[in-house]
Amino acid sequence: MEPFSPPEQGLPAEESSPVPQKKSRVLVGVTGSVAALKLPLLVAELLKIPGLEVKVVTTERAKHFYNAQEIPVTLYSDEDEWQLWKGRSDPVLHIELRRWADLMLVAPLDANTLAKLANGICDNLLTCVIRAWDLSKPLLFCPAMNTAMWEHPITAQQVEQLKGFGYTEIPCVVKKLVCGDEGQSFCMSSDW
Repeated sequence: MEPFSPPEQGLPAEESSPVPQKKSRVLVGVTGSVAALKLPLLVAELLKIPGLEVKVVTTERAKHFYNAQEIPVTLYSDEDEWQLWKGRSDPVLHIELRRWADLMLVAPLDANTLAKLANGICDNLLTCVIRAWDLSKPLLFCPAMNTAMWEHPITAQQVEQLKGFGYTEIPCVVKKLVCGDEGQSFCMSSDW
């Protein structure tokens, strides 16, 4: 983990361009869905957007699906939360990340974390960031789970609960799943 640094201050007037360029900051949350294997591609695509700064918060289960060496941005996990804070005046990582980001994208959002968020459970770094999220900023979520899980009646209730908080759902698409079933899945483009 790289040490958390506060937002950068602007350059002195004589060194800045005539039109200041504000960087936008996106915090990507990734959970333990098999769709997490797309994290390197998602980050690569986001980094193509000029002026966009990206950081990632991962759950422990999501780490199973991607190689951290393929993620070219700062990647935070539960361990980082506890290493950063040593005493009363130290920064609290989930609050610092909340302050840093202009937008949060949770992709993929697995069934387990969906249930946690809908019920206010915050037992890891990602769910703590989301629980502390500034509701005046956008939070987008991309559900990703097996079709049988997606079609369970509780899932629709939980998705509606998140929408009720003001979060925006990025809908699933129908495709062949890793398990071989045909069904709903998180997808950024039709060729995934």
